[in-house]
Amino acid sequence: MAKRQLHLGAFMRPANIHTGAWRYPGAWPDVNFNFSKIQQLTQKLEAGKFDSFFMADHMAVLNMPFKALRRSHTITSFEPFTLLSALAVSTSRIGLAATASTTYDQAYHIARRFASLDHISNGRAAWNIVTTSNPDAAMNFGQKEHMDHAIRYRRAREFYDVVTGLWDSFADDAIVRDVESGIFSDPDKIHVLDHHGEFLDVRGPLNIARPVQGWPVIVQAGASEAGRQLAAETAEMIFTSLPNIDAARAFFADVKGRAEKLGRNRDHIKILPACMVILGDTKEEALKKRAVLDSLVHEDSCLPSLSIALGVDASKFDLNGPLPEIPETEQSKTSRERAIMIAKRDNLTVRQLAQRIGGYASLAMVGTVKSVADEMEEWLTMEGSDGFTVQFPYHPGGLYDFVDNLVPELQRRGIFRKEYEGATLRENLGLPRPENKFFTGAAAKVAAQ
Repeated sequence: MAKRQLHLGAFMRPANIHTGAWRYPGAWPDVNFNFSKIQQLTQKLEAGKFDSFFMADHMAVLNMPFKALRRSHTITSFEPFTLLSALAVSTSRIGLAATASTTYDQAYHIARRFASLDHISNGRAAWNIVTTSNPDAAMNFGQKEHMDHAIRYRRAREFYDVVTGLWDSFADDAIVRDVESGIFSDPDKIHVLDHHGEFLDVRGPLNIARPVQGWPVIVQAGASEAGRQLAAETAEMIFTSLPNIDAARAFFADVKGRAEKLGRNRDHIKILPACMVILGDTKEEALKKRAVLDSLVHEDSCLPSLSIALGVDASKFDLNGPLPEIPETEQSKTSRERAIMIAKRDNLTVRQLAQRIGGYASLAMVGTVKSVADEMEEWLTMEGSDGFTVQFPYHPGGLYDFVDNLVPELQRRGIFRKEYEGATLRENLGLPRPENKFFTGAAAKVAAQ
């Protein structure tokens, strides 16, 4: 029986998720807003046979005090579609995934942009469906209050139906281009959506031919109950944050089990948890890199992050001492317990804990090429994931370390491709091309009558 294969996406907006990354020795401090450098990194990812370049997006600057924000390299970044369209012409196989909000955009806009990107890239586009959690975004779009969580997810589900319906506006053979007869398109193969729902009224049809992939690949990142259900119903690739393999196996079984109950094939959902990878010739060298990275996170930005996580003002603690007992508050119990666990596990001072929480506190694999490859293989074989959304500690060194050293080891083990399987993102992920809702089999016959 053939081994399961890892799928690897690269989380690239911000180019580095770690708050101290732009200050790391030898790092490019401007990489988040330097096209030529992003282009170089994307081409390196493609040489490493990565499935996708994944670009998150924000509809507002991060909602933190400007004293903290002034330390953040995430304050400025490219608009996703502009950047990915430019990257499409300088790459040929790597997928191009972008976040687009169902809360603060219109379905017709999203459908057009992703259809265009899919055609420009010859079938490499992916849409990360998000509902936008930052309340400050509301004020950038003419609204005084942020939409309620449950309402955002109901709107997202309807939004998905409308966008995919618009992508199916044209049958695959609707564009005739018959020069002799003068017929450019067949009107019997164009569908008017005429959608009227709880949140959206969209007539259609879309004014772009059906995407190369049928639909761009659907990505989803929600971890809440509503998010998991939306993922089970719609997602083909899931970007999530999981602290360890036990939590990952539970998430993997839950979401894929939900999908199967809905009649979906579990293999048509690829779960790729976020994971920062730091490599060294020895474990000690890799840990030293992590320590240097964390030390570059300034107190202005990390103490507010720790205070939010704990639900108390951490600036009043002895920063060079251990974390004191933290009482329960009305804040998130999960974030409080995670911070306490990290402090005890790694024997961190308050300052070091703040730098960890304020820098990057999610899943990280820190070690040698062999030890990290062992971890990734364990997650794959134990059904903790189908691969990873890799986050690099700094650029260019962290990304080059991964591609030049870890990728060959994964290939040697037979768990990662040596060549792309196809030309489109769907082919490389092993996903089927969706049938047209309106022009396949019986649906096509009804439309033609």
